[in-house]
Amino acid sequence: MKPTALSPDRHAALNAGEVAATTLAECLAVDFAILMRSVFPDAGGQVLQAMDATAALGISRRMALAAELIIGRYGPEVIRHLADHPSDTVRGWACFAVGRTAPTDHDLWCEAIRPFADDGHFGVREWAWLAIRDRIAADIPGAIAALMPWTAETSPRLRRFASEATRPRGVWCAHLKPLKADPTPGFALLEPLKADPESYVQDSVSNWLNDAAKDRPEMVLALTDRWQTESPWPATARICRRGLRSIRA
Repeated sequence: MKPTALSPDRHAALNAGEVAATTLAECLAVDFAILMRSVFPDAGGQVLQAMDATAALGISRRMALAAELIIGRYGPEVIRHLADHPSDTVRGWACFAVGRTAPTDHDLWCEAIRPFADDGHFGVREWAWLAIRDRIAADIPGAIAALMPWTAETSPRLRRFASEATRPRGVWCAHLKPLKADPTPGFALLEPLKADPESYVQDSVSNWLNDAAKDRPEMVLALTDRWQTESPWPATARICRRGLRSIRA
């Protein structure tokens, strides 16, 4: 669906920040400059002009730049005012603001991003892990250790975040080269999820394995062989089947 397929009223409501997008097409249809004028009418000409100038950039870069502009104008305290905003795009800006301002200590940034990682909107949850991807890349072992407790959370959104945020390749993000070369540190994070009952989590774990299999297929095959022996459950079988799809295509 292109932005023009939206009704004028629906498009206006998205740009005003009055509603959340319900599809990826709606997420992509939001005009960041109009939305920023609606949410921050006192932002000032320089901020709004800078947002106007980003229209041709990819959405991930626009999200990060919007957060940078907001923090520069209002400071990090703006994050708490955006956390419950009805617009998923605005909450996404908050995710990137967390990524820009949270302490480097892994436990502290985990705490800061947690509400967004557990957000009810699919888009906000994606922005949450993308926003802290640089923190993970800077210290992969430390990030894995900090996210390990999330694999036991009751919320499948948080369990999925632990896997999705550490994928060796991922989507719309830089690759984690150390995990491409040796995915075994990440396998420890996946181990508690190998029979997760939620398909939302299963899909992420299998995508993690599929990423790793593109560089180290022998390691992924060894892991999935062991899992299917130790964990003869449908969830594990599904994860392994999907995780090996590139190898067995």
